[in-house]
Amino acid sequence: MSINNEDACAKKSRGRPKQFDRDQAVEQALELFWRHGYESTSLADLVEATGAKAPTLYAEFGNKEGLFRAAVERYLSRYVECYNRLLAQELPIADIVEAYLRTSAEVFTDPENPTGCFMVCANAALSDSSNDLAEMLRNKHFAQETSLKACFDRKVQQGELLAKTDTGLLAKYIICMIAGMSAQAREGASRDDLLRLLDTTMMVWPRLSQVGNKV
Repeated sequence: MSINNEDACAKKSRGRPKQFDRDQAVEQALELFWRHGYESTSLADLVEATGAKAPTLYAEFGNKEGLFRAAVERYLSRYVECYNRLLAQELPIADIVEAYLRTSAEVFTDPENPTGCFMVCANAALSDSSNDLAEMLRNKHFAQETSLKACFDRKVQQGELLAKTDTGLLAKYIICMIAGMSAQAREGASRDDLLRLLDTTMMVWPRLSQVGNKV
């Protein structure tokens, strides 16, 4: 009985191990960590989600912590770089702040992703035994606060904000606003709910941008 080439190829490829896709594994791990947190996501969960065997994940990332760190970098490259581009634009500061908060509201309520901010959610869910990861997340979070402050400092130099504006306090306020929006999203707030908060913030922005002036 003869076997045609198509049958031969099918037989030849049957049972061949699927090639490991690192990018896809990081994406799937990001979603799991975002949705459930670091502590509540087990290696078995990651194996099931990625389709890779545990030895493969260990070989690629070292351990669960290594995969989590890769997921953090993926999130930052996707979203924080977008935020930084907004901060670098030569627009009125009110427009920059509004776009910054609007982007946050859209990310936190994107139906394609788990709700809220991955960085905020991940840090809140860490136990005391994960000090190294908590410190890493704090440093990443502080870097974004620093980027906001640099934007406000530039606007002071350009004369758009008052010279005595406490830009550090203003940056911290925006970060706290974003953390609050993340918490609201995790608790079921809709995008419209978050945008109403944004509208309220922008209504008081002319006064808010002067709060905390140094004496």
